[in-house]
Amino acid sequence: MTNQERLNIEIKGITLTTDELSVYLAENGLNANDTYNTTDKAQTRKIYEAALSILESIANQPQLMKNYTSDDQTVSQLHENLMARIDQLENKIRKMKIEESKAANTNGSFFMLFDR
Repeated sequence: MTNQERLNIEIKGITLTTDELSVYLAENGLNANDTYNTTDKAQTRKIYEAALSILESIANQPQLMKNYTSDDQTVSQLHENLMARIDQLENKIRKMKIEESKAANTNGSFFMLFDR
C-alpha cells in the first residue's frame, strides 16, 4: 500500500485527483508513491496531518455549508460534523506528538524545575 492509498482510506468519500493528493502529501513531507509503513508512527501522523489539511480545505468552501435534501432524506449540519472531525484529528495528532516526544526523552535524563 502506498501513502496515497492510505490517505484515501482516511478521507474515504472525498474525491480528489491524484495530483491534489500528491500535493497534500508532499506538503506534509511524504511521497505519494512510497510504501506506507504501518509501524512508523511519524509516517502515520503525517498521513493524519494530510487528511486534516484536506478537511480544512473543505471547511473553507462556504458553498458546501448548506443543507441537502435527497429522496426524503436531509443531510444537514455538515459544518458542525466537519469541524468535529477536524477537532478529532487535531487531538489525535497532538497525542501522537506527545507520545513521540516522550519516547524520544527516555534516555534517562530528567530535569526538575521546582524542588521541594
